[in-house]
Amino acid sequence: MSLVAPDPTRTVPLPLRDQADVRDRWLTQRLLDVLPGLMDRAGIDLWIVVGREYNEDPVLATLLPATWLSARRRTILLLHRSDDGVTPAAVSRYPVGQFLPAWTGDTGDTGDTADAGERAQWAEVRRFVEQAGPRRIGIDVSEHFALGDGLSHTEHRLLTEALGPYADRLVSAEQLAVGWLETRLPEEIAALRAMNRLAHEVIAEAFSPVVVTVGTTTALDVAWWIRQRFHDLGVEPWFQPSVLLQRAGVPLVEDRGTLLPAVPYDAVVRPGDLLHCDVGLSSLGLRTDTQRNAYVLRPGETAAPAGLRAALAAANRMQELTAAALVPGRTGNEVLSVARAAAAAEGIDGDVYSHPIGYHGHGAGPAIGQWDQQEGVPGAGDHPVHADTAYALELAVRRPVPEWDDQCVRLGLEEGVALTAAGLEYLDGRQTEFILLPAG
Repeated sequence: MSLVAPDPTRTVPLPLRDQADVRDRWLTQRLLDVLPGLMDRAGIDLWIVVGREYNEDPVLATLLPATWLSARRRTILLLHRSDDGVTPAAVSRYPVGQFLPAWTGDTGDTGDTADAGERAQWAEVRRFVEQAGPRRIGIDVSEHFALGDGLSHTEHRLLTEALGPYADRLVSAEQLAVGWLETRLPEEIAALRAMNRLAHEVIAEAFSPVVVTVGTTTALDVAWWIRQRFHDLGVEPWFQPSVLLQRAGVPLVEDRGTLLPAVPYDAVVRPGDLLHCDVGLSSLGLRTDTQRNAYVLRPGETAAPAGLRAALAAANRMQELTAAALVPGRTGNEVLSVARAAAAAEGIDGDVYSHPIGYHGHGAGPAIGQWDQQEGVPGAGDHPVHADTAYALELAVRRPVPEWDDQCVRLGLEEGVALTAAGLEYLDGRQTEFILLPAG
């Protein structure tokens, strides 16, 4: 199974060596074309990103060469904004890809002890700052975004001590870190299209007689098949896939004010069941997040009951209302409020909990609700929506099904979308009809 990627001569997934080439090329382009504007928007002249091996700042991982699977010892990256663009420099014992080497590892002390090496490394950071003379030095500390809060306590202390009087110029790089993580190149969006198509193909195969034997296969079997299928195809999930069942006679149960399915994870799939999956794959340093639904036909049926089809139509309408509300300039909380008000005006009972996606599955950027926070998300929900970003458009509706004695179903949908100057686009379409499984 393969899909067309940014270049029609390539497929997703790519061989690992080709992936590394693509990711390093993207990084160079992002440093040249994306970062200067983000630094100007945040008002930061120098961005210092620090991490130690196996305790990497989440931002640091997105700046390292593709062949670096972690930081090496202590890795310090300095990104200086000047009239000529951004100068990326590395104060590191080892060369760091596209970053200019600002330190050879020499200690200047006899004995070459570990302590001497540490002092020399921080002294080089101080020298760089003195020469650059930045007015505002951004560091990754953030109250609201975990992905922008990667500077550890120890590294913060050592940096502050090394900078001396320049430490007064340290400011939170929250907005810069979020901007860096959420902004997508056109080439990255093209890759996400291919990745979403692959996810949809795997889901279609999972919800088919190839995988599901009605009366024998469990929901948990299907979830594990999806994970194994991704692995066999050369991509990996960023969370354990889940498959949930809803069926007539098993009502939803309340959890923190929200109604959720109550059929056990290991229940056997039966005729008349509604199947729902939530899957996300990783490739090229990017993530997808997808939810789709299938219905198991009862003997004599050729389609899902009208009540279930009406629930899917309501979910599609809620997608449209949320997509219409998702415009640059609004905060995540404003998008949530507008979308929910529009849905309520049309009599749709549902929740919106969409989120940015890119380097991370639940990515940095505006939170547009959470499943248990429908009145807004303090902090992360106050971040504005920007163009050249990607989202998992995630939501659910609740609706009684006449054919199930008016039992309420919760129908969740999640599709990848990109938001650019041209508007919002689905990265590989959206589900408007149930995937149908024969009864046997």
